[in-house]
Amino acid sequence: MTTSSSTQAGLPISLEFFPPKTPEGAEKLAAVRQQLYALKPEYCSVTYGAGGTTQEGTLQTVKAIQAEGFDAAPHFSCIGASKASVRAQLAQFQAEGIRRIVALRGDLPSGYGGFGEFRYASDLVAFIREETGDHFHIEVAAYPEMHPQARTPQADLKAYAAKVQAGANVALTQYFFNADAYFRFVEDAEALGAFIPVVPGIMPITNSSQLLRFSDACGAEVPRWIRTRLEGFGDDKASIQAFGLDVVSDLCEQLRAGGVPALHFYTMNQAAPVLAICERLGL
Repeated sequence: MTTSSSTQAGLPISLEFFPPKTPEGAEKLAAVRQQLYALKPEYCSVTYGAGGTTQEGTLQTVKAIQAEGFDAAPHFSCIGASKASVRAQLAQFQAEGIRRIVALRGDLPSGYGGFGEFRYASDLVAFIREETGDHFHIEVAAYPEMHPQARTPQADLKAYAAKVQAGANVALTQYFFNADAYFRFVEDAEALGAFIPVVPGIMPITNSSQLLRFSDACGAEVPRWIRTRLEGFGDDKASIQAFGLDVVSDLCEQLRAGGVPALHFYTMNQAAPVLAICERLGL
């Protein structure tokens, strides 16, 4: 990786975007990316809808980022997929010069019956390695507060370790607001022999109702003190954003002090919140 402002400050960063649904959205996202490229991200990842519903938009966005001179990684989910369809997709990625993949189990689209030929993300990681060797740098998901569908924390850790053993290079976490959850997860994972870098996923706080809705859906814990403060601000956007900047910057400082390998920002296709946090951190 080339030396950049983020590495000089001792912490590489990466950015996540979602594929825009309209031409206006694509234009807005292109402008947002230009602002965020000032941070010299190591790479940008692009999400993928349930059952691959945004597959085409994901690839188009990845290609746009590559054309702008930055490394890009499509999210790639396997639920409901066949080996033949995954093989074809990997060939397309290779043809497009893509070297990174965020490999996920993914969510079944509503009304969909079966799993397809892949039941777990570890199956997808193993298949990518069988088919393409070391061509791809593979990121996988990690859940410091447990995957919402896991039976127990132990089962979740075992599922995570299986992805590492299958050949994952790096893990990106679900966002969280409790640094202790992250450090405990890394310790527990290493006790199972899973020794890959675990990059914390960082969610800026800009909109309290959206954050609480998201968090309830994905099983991310919003500590009661944060929840009650956000509710107390009502519709006062400026106060929510100032408070959110303090909370998330402090979290990043704790993580940096604890020696995390990098930070991965969930941008929500907005530039200002991530830029404000990185400025606060001196990145």
